[in-house]
Amino acid sequence: MSEWKRVKIGDLCRIVKGTTGIASAEPGQYPLVVTAEERKTCFTYQFDCEAVCIPLVSSSGHGKKSLKNVHYQSGKFALGTILCAVIPNNTQELDARYLHQYLQFYKDTILVPLMKGAANVSLSMKDIATVEFPLPPIERQRELSNLFVSLHEKQKELSAEYEKQTEYAKLLRQNILQEAIEGKLTAAWRKQNPVVKGDINFDAEALFEQIQKEKYHTDSILLTQNQDKKKKGKSLDFPNPCDNKEKPFEIPEGWKWVRLGEIIKEPPRNGYSPKAVDFETSTKTLKLGAITYGVFNPKEYKFINEEIPKDAYCWLKNGDFLIERSNSIEYVGICAIYTGKDNEFMYPDLLMRFRTQDILPKKYIHTALISPFNRSYFMNNAKGAQKTMPKINQETVVNTMIPLPEEIVSIVEKHLQSVSDLENQITEREQLTKQLMQSILKDAFEEK
Repeated sequence: MSEWKRVKIGDLCRIVKGTTGIASAEPGQYPLVVTAEERKTCFTYQFDCEAVCIPLVSSSGHGKKSLKNVHYQSGKFALGTILCAVIPNNTQELDARYLHQYLQFYKDTILVPLMKGAANVSLSMKDIATVEFPLPPIERQRELSNLFVSLHEKQKELSAEYEKQTEYAKLLRQNILQEAIEGKLTAAWRKQNPVVKGDINFDAEALFEQIQKEKYHTDSILLTQNQDKKKKGKSLDFPNPCDNKEKPFEIPEGWKWVRLGEIIKEPPRNGYSPKAVDFETSTKTLKLGAITYGVFNPKEYKFINEEIPKDAYCWLKNGDFLIERSNSIEYVGICAIYTGKDNEFMYPDLLMRFRTQDILPKKYIHTALISPFNRSYFMNNAKGAQKTMPKINQETVVNTMIPLPEEIVSIVEKHLQSVSDLENQITEREQLTKQLMQSILKDAFEEK
């Protein structure tokens, strides 16, 4: 088979800029193609044809070159002013669906490099006209277009299935966490390891008494000039013990309901949030995203141009607990254990930190705090606008109830590791599917 000839877009197509203001468009019966994947609507139309619609501005903005979507549209439609339509002059020579698939597949290598500008990065129609692409016979173009559509539909089906499996895995994880704090997960273990009164490894009452021997105190606090002076040295009183009416469910013999404030050695404290800078400095502070998924992520941080003394309270130490005191209702109250180096990161005002007694198993406390029971507690006690940034305060955190058990960490971790393995398998299968689809498309475009 002879090689497919390469042609320029400008030689086979006309390129027309959109005329509809996206923000001011009056909704109607016609599709309005915008930069996002989902269409809007418009009461009037600009085109009545098949076309490839290319955004003329960066998807990221802020001086970054990127294009998320190149669109295909047919029939009567309107087009936003920040896009252009690439329309084949002869549909018997060039199939618009084929051109769309080619430009979508190679957009990062043939369109994005043509973008120019420092702050407002854009793509010119003149440069689009110079883009070359392979032109197979029209029959082959249509065959490839149909293949691409079939692959896209199959990928959507598989993505939906992977999403469903991921949700099942999340539900399984939540069930494990809930059964852990209810004692159901360790029922067999308890049969082999009955309660031994006075042994802190088998008797929660003994463990609790040992914890109380350690003094509940605060660090010496160094506040910056921007903090509320009224909060200097502020500590919270011990919360009232759990009474029988408050206990949400029965727990095994040898366990004990306690409030978080009864077993931590330092009261929860909000962090400090100086203004971030866009250049590297010696001081790093975490972002909310560092703990949003319940596991500490050391890549989520920003720099600040301010020297903070190393004895300031807002520096983190390995093993510190961090709770999101303000975020969307889905994440407010989510908790993670800081696993970085001492004094490597500060934590911001939207996070709250507390420290537990060394005798306590940190991973179990974390398990209890992210269990469905306590997730519901934090969400139900968040104050403020539920749709924007609801907040929890220190009082809410110290009154959190936790069933104090005997040693169950290894059992919980074993079950959670099985879920993690399942989640990794789902992710790997999804990545392999995407790679296979990409390989099929690449082979089709490079067919000779």
